[in-house]
Parts: sequence; structure tokens; C-alpha cells
Amino acid sequence: MRKIFLLLLVPFLYLSCSTEPETEDVAYELLPISEVQLPANFNVNKDNIIKIKFVRPTECHAFNKFYSEKNGSTNTIAVESTVFKYSNGECAALQNQNVATQNLKFKPTETGEYTLKFWKGKDSSESDLFLTYTILVE
Repeated sequence: MRKIFLLLLVPFLYLSCSTEPETEDVAYELLPISEVQLPANFNVNKDNIIKIKFVRPTECHAFNKFYSEKNGSTNTIAVESTVFKYSNGECAALQNQNVATQNLKFKPTETGEYTLKFWKGKDSSESDLFLTYTILVE
């Protein structure tokens, strides 16, 4: 019985060890939001879906999550992407401004006015630019 166990264990250990170096590295980057589609009404304690469009600059950029920062009734939101950096340096640019859409679930806990600020990049002096909306939650 021991011999059979060892016979099965040796190939498993051999296959589980890789001598090849890692071929990719990962970084995170904020991508500018180009368009926001808000629902007509916002409801308290319910998921309100906001459609967010952004441009993926290369095939190495993939949506990771929404970055969100809350300060009172003001919410600042950005798209965080995962950027795969391959060891061969190849990362093809996407043609035709590859616009991606992701849904953000916004669940306000109180009624009243909220300010939503969506990061749309930086200007020539490196100041942050935002698409800003004031919404009423009922």
C-alpha cells in the first residue's frame, strides 16, 4: 500500500513544482469615467443601479472594482483597473476607444440630497476633474 501511495505522490510533487519564472506582474490604475447614466429616482435602503462608462486604453487593462470615498453626503467614485504587465512588454492598444460599461450599486441609507462625484481624469495642471451630480433620495 505504501508503495502505491509513493508511486502516486512522486508524479504529483513533480508536476506541482514549476521552475519557470512568473511571466506577468500586476498593477492597479484609476481609469477616467467618460459617461454616467443615473436612474430617474433614487430610493433609500435599496440598490440603485448607476451605469458607468470608461475607456480601456490597452488590452492589459481589466475592470477590478469601483474605488469609493465617502465624506458626509458626498461620494467620490472612480474606476480601478487591474493592469497586467507582461515580461515581454507587449500590451496592444485597443482600437476605436474601447468603451466598457460597469454597473455600480449605490445604496443610500438616509433620505435627502447626495452629491456624487465621478473622477474623469486630470487637466493639464494635474488637477482632478469630476462629473458631479446632486441627487435626491426618497
